[in-house]
Amino acid sequence: MLVIPENTGDLGTSVAAVIGDPISHSLSPRLHNAAFAALGLDWVYVACRVPKGQGAQAIEDMRALGLKGLSVTMPHKAEAALAVDTLSDTAKKLGVINCVRVEDERLIGENTDGVGFLNSLKSQMGIGVDDLRVVILGAGGAARSIALTLAENGAEVGICNRTEAAAQELVDMVGNESFVVDQKAIKSAELIINATSLGMNINDPMPFDVNLLEEGQRVVDLIYKPEKTVLLKEAEVKGLETLNGLGMLLYQAGEQFRLWTGEEAPIHEMAQSVGLAF
Repeated sequence: MLVIPENTGDLGTSVAAVIGDPISHSLSPRLHNAAFAALGLDWVYVACRVPKGQGAQAIEDMRALGLKGLSVTMPHKAEAALAVDTLSDTAKKLGVINCVRVEDERLIGENTDGVGFLNSLKSQMGIGVDDLRVVILGAGGAARSIALTLAENGAEVGICNRTEAAAQELVDMVGNESFVVDQKAIKSAELIINATSLGMNINDPMPFDVNLLEEGQRVVDLIYKPEKTVLLKEAEVKGLETLNGLGMLLYQAGEQFRLWTGEEAPIHEMAQSVGLAF
């Protein structure tokens, strides 16, 4: 059962929430509440711990409670996709959602991770992706969203994953200029993206051999805690431009904000709320 904390606002306040487990670490309440405050909107955003296996029930609770928006994080992205009324084209291809919006009392599942990454890349690194040679490490949820968006926007996408079958499944889904590759493809890539969880813990092995990195490349690690993983530190030692995943989190939240409210997200104020400087 989805439980909304008491005293979330006066009568008439629109409520949005994020569900996941664990959820106490989430920066989403900071991002969204900063956005609502910046535009003077009578909205409030709360975090709700929903244990694994109860994602579909949380979607039904969203209906009953009249929530105006819902963010969905692990481990509920696939289960929630099956519980909404319909899916956006992108969410349908991916089979997972990270956002639910309400339209004519129907719940629409969306996935804003890919566009969040694309906007982060353009804003923070100042690069377009048309004809960009990219290698993505990993084939999970984040890798899927990013690979699909990059390929649809003209990038050449190589998928490198420990399990080749999972990499091939992702390539089959993405289509366009996407391929299964091994680590040697990193040497000729212009952008390398770590979409695995390797780097979150201090004793994690590197996601790939950093000796493959070449001058002029850019390296993105979707992890943002720690702020700089060992991978990013090693890439910077080699003089490469790097980026962590906080910008992607910011911009995917901004897209959710737009879907819920119809207003353009106040990105500057949202960034300030999580200590991100532009």
